[in-house]
Amino acid sequence: MVEEFSGLLPPQTHTLPIQQRIERGRALREKAARRHHGVWKPPADRRDPVEILIEQGEARLPDLLPVRYARMKPSPFTFLRGAAAVMAGDLAATPASGLAVQAGGDCHCLNFGGFATPERRLAFDINDFDETAVAPWEWDLKRLATSFVVATLDVLPRDARTELAQIVARSYRATMAEVAGMPVLGAWYLALNLDDVNTVETTGIDPRVVRKAGTARAHPVEIAAISHRKGAAPHIEDNPEHTVFHPASADAAAFRAAVDAAMVDYAESLTPERRTLLQRYRLADAAYKVVGVGAVGTLCGVLLMVSGDGEALYLQFKEATRSVLEAYAGTSPYAHHGERVVRGQRLLQAASDMLLGFATGPTGRHLYVRQLRDAKIKPALEVMSPRNFRRYAATCGEVLARAHARTADAVVLSAYLGKSAAFDEAIGAFATAYAKQTERDHEALLEALKNGRLPSVGGDS
Repeated sequence: MVEEFSGLLPPQTHTLPIQQRIERGRALREKAARRHHGVWKPPADRRDPVEILIEQGEARLPDLLPVRYARMKPSPFTFLRGAAAVMAGDLAATPASGLAVQAGGDCHCLNFGGFATPERRLAFDINDFDETAVAPWEWDLKRLATSFVVATLDVLPRDARTELAQIVARSYRATMAEVAGMPVLGAWYLALNLDDVNTVETTGIDPRVVRKAGTARAHPVEIAAISHRKGAAPHIEDNPEHTVFHPASADAAAFRAAVDAAMVDYAESLTPERRTLLQRYRLADAAYKVVGVGAVGTLCGVLLMVSGDGEALYLQFKEATRSVLEAYAGTSPYAHHGERVVRGQRLLQAASDMLLGFATGPTGRHLYVRQLRDAKIKPALEVMSPRNFRRYAATCGEVLARAHARTADAVVLSAYLGKSAAFDEAIGAFATAYAKQTERDHEALLEALKNGRLPSVGGDS
């Protein structure tokens, strides 16, 4: 564990005189000079990345482990997405200024996106919080910057990849300076809304995707990967292609009983007015659903809720296990990891899903629950132009700074970052160096699948 971090948010310093806060930030440079963030050299005692994956797998559903590794296999970027635990251990060995924030924990460039807020506006924000915990702010930023370099290994030349990482850092630094000059309440409510074409253009996201999501806000559409049979007994259709399936018939009754109990628990975690809204639907069906890359092997599923006139509401439940950051930044103050995720998300997002809650599920597993899809906007990296990659890198850096400023003192952090490009260049150097580490770790995964150290799908190696 990093010595000065305890897993708890530090006291807020916004009531101190501003000059004192600026001096605090500048003094942190003596502990971790900005240029020192540019160094990545694997320590002699660095753990085998495959060993870390095997250790994680011990608490996961064994039948799904081959699927997890198959999703990590295609490229260094898919490996990075599934290897938050590997990078967390590495980040813990890098310099830190000593400032803690509510960290996202798995900040890569595909864990950002757009969604409809409770006010029915389209917002762009961090959208994955499985690993959220109190930790050094640098860890999120370095993972995010590195993800842009790794995601473009086969798309952009080296200098352009390094530039993306620098853009992430520069945008983060500029946004933190902007927030530092804002009133406290103004900074708290700051959000990136995608309500006009000009704003969308600057994000690097395809405007057509945003227009489609805007239509979905007013006119809900069928979720492509999920469908259900309507009628007196609505039923989720199994979909092998998207790994949506019901438990075996012998386990169905126990599964449904566990889900029913979890729904009672979940309702109790909601505020009274949102619990009232939930009561306007009944649970019609539940099924398992394998999602993402890093989460594969944890207990995940989908709930079909219906109103009296057959209106459908899909909720997703996901297992929440110990954050990969906790081993290095201190144990979470929440005994229930579903609550850890929910509290972390509400701290980091300017506007969160109104049906976000938590529960205890089958065999005592900790779960959190949210709407499965509410006009979500996902960046299409595979068709993104170099220009839009630069725009998107700036957008993610901006959003991360806004999220961190909700639990950090932006004045202190901005004073540490300064006005020069020294920090940006350091992050570019780190991300470029760690991208090479990710390539080596991906090769280790391929070798482990080939020699049977890790289980593969259908004997594929």
